[in-house]
This record gives sequence, C-alpha cells and structure tokens, in this order.
Amino acid sequence: MIDWRATALGAWRGTRGGPTVTYGLIAACCLLFALSPVSGLNPVYGTGDALLAAQGTYFRRWGVVPAELMSGEPRALLTPFTALFVHGSWLHLLGNMLFLYVFGAMAEERMGPVAFALFYLGTGYLALVGYAVAHANSEQTLVGASGAISGVLGAFLFLFPRSRVTSLFPFLFFLPLRFPAWIVLIFWFVLQWLAARAAGPGPGIAYLSHVVGFSVGFLYAWGRYRGGDRVKAPAAATEGESQP
Repeated sequence: MIDWRATALGAWRGTRGGPTVTYGLIAACCLLFALSPVSGLNPVYGTGDALLAAQGTYFRRWGVVPAELMSGEPRALLTPFTALFVHGSWLHLLGNMLFLYVFGAMAEERMGPVAFALFYLGTGYLALVGYAVAHANSEQTLVGASGAISGVLGAFLFLFPRSRVTSLFPFLFFLPLRFPAWIVLIFWFVLQWLAARAAGPGPGIAYLSHVVGFSVGFLYAWGRYRGGDRVKAPAAATEGESQP
C-alpha cells in the first residue's frame, strides 16, 4: 500500500524529485519568453514597427503599471503575479534565471516545493506592490522575476549564511572569487539599497523591488526557521554573479 501521508509530507518537505519548482519556474519563464514578442523568435508578431507595437502591448497587458495597480482595478491586481513571468530582454531573462538556478534549489530543498512555490509567488507579489506604492502615479510598466528572486536571496542569507558563493566583481577585474554567502548577499543588498535611493520611477531597473523582496524573504526565513532549521556549518559551494 502507498502511504499517502508520507508521500504528501515528503513532497511538502522536498524529499522527492529534487528542486522541481525551481526547475519548473525556470522552464516556464524561458518558454513564455520564447513565445513572446520580446524574444524575436515568434514570427506571429512580425517585424519592425509591428513587432515594437506588439511588445508594448505585451508589457502593458501582463506587466505592473503602478498607477493602475493603485487604482484597485481588478485586472491590475493580478499583474504582480503575471509580471513575474515576463522579461524585457534576453539578458534580463538569463540573469534572473541564473540566480534562480543557483540559489533557488537549496532554498526549495529546505522549504519544500509547496512552501517554496507559495513563498516565491508571495514575495514576488509584495516586491512589485512595494515598488508600486512608492511610485503610485507612475505609468511605467514593471516586469521581471527580480523581486521574487531577491526574496530567495534574502531567505538564502538566513538559511545558508556560510555557504561559499563564487562571485564575479567588476572592480576586481571579474576574477572568480569565493566568499561566504553572507558577505556576497549583504554587499549585494547594500548596492540595491543605494541604487534604489538614487533611482526614479522612470525606465530602468526597479531596484526598490529588489530591496523589498530581499527584506521580505529574509524576514520570512527568520520568522519561520529561526527555531533550528538554519544551516550553520559551511554548505556545498554555489556559483553566481554579483548582480541578478
């Protein structure tokens, strides 16, 4: 007989099948991007001005427009979820997916796939809403999984502070150097915070959503796992860049 309680508990804790949610999120983001007008791979959207118009419509439909979100329009309330699967360029997509791959698997293993999926979506939603609240009158569309992935980084900082991370720092001539995760991630957070203070609501990187996502992720991990599920000894090395 199948022990359904053990099966369900194992799925929740992530003891079966590996980091399936992390891989599933990466696959979904890549597939949706390839099918979108942004990738340039889908001939349905044409070329030239037609393609540019399709891209603008795509971002407006599935991305977060702070002014619309703050108006309370029912459709707009769903866009912080849909925007997590929309990316503005190949570089945007690949950078985010690299960080999700590097840090997501270990976070999912600790939380379990169901809890990790809810954490990812919830943190990403709050990160985008946080940006929208700060720029309530902005008509600039906000897209990308950076807020949710920043939440994963925040949780990773609490759960695996001594895990060794291989990072590339531009001011060190892009030499691959290994540091404890707490050094790399705190350094990254400070950079995002400084950039958020200098940034405006116009086009560019929404650094504030990174700050909000990271803070929410760290606070969630602190509240949920401070009782003893934290890894204090150095864990297996992970690899990633210094910026998502």
